[in-house]
Amino acid sequence: MQVKHQLLAHCQQYVNQRLETITQAQAAIRQALDEETKSTAGDKHETGRAMMQLEQEKLSAQLAEVQQLQQVLGRIQLENLPSRIGEGNLVLTGQGNYFIAISAGKLELDGKLYYLVSLASPIGLALAHRKAGEQFVFRGESISILAVF
Repeated sequence: MQVKHQLLAHCQQYVNQRLETITQAQAAIRQALDEETKSTAGDKHETGRAMMQLEQEKLSAQLAEVQQLQQVLGRIQLENLPSRIGEGNLVLTGQGNYFIAISAGKLELDGKLYYLVSLASPIGLALAHRKAGEQFVFRGESISILAVF
C-alpha cells in the first residue's frame, strides 16, 4: 500500500528534522561555550555558563529521544504484517485513520487525514492487538475498526 510508505517517509522526515534542529542547537551552544572568556563579572559569567550547560543536558535528552524514535522506525515492516494491530499498521476506524509508528502529528494525503501515533500513545494502546471488525471504547466513545493494513 503506497499510503503506508508515504506515511512512514513522513515519520522519517519528522525525525530527521528534529535531529537536525537538535544538532544545530548543540553546535551553537558548543561554539558559545568555546567563545566565552572569563569576564570581570565572575558570578554573571558562571551563571551564563551553567545555563548553557543545562541547555546542553536538555538537548542531550532530546537527542536520546530522537534516537529511540529512529530505532522504532528502523524496525517497522510495512509488508506481511499480522492481522492484529501493531507497529507499521494502517488502521481505518469510524473516527479516524491511524498509522502506528511514532507520534508525529497528523498528515493529509489525497484528501484523507491520517494520525501518526505511537503504540505507547493512549489511542495506540487502545488499538494495540485488536483486529478489523472489533469495537472498543476510547474516551467514552465506541469506535469500530473498519480495516487494518
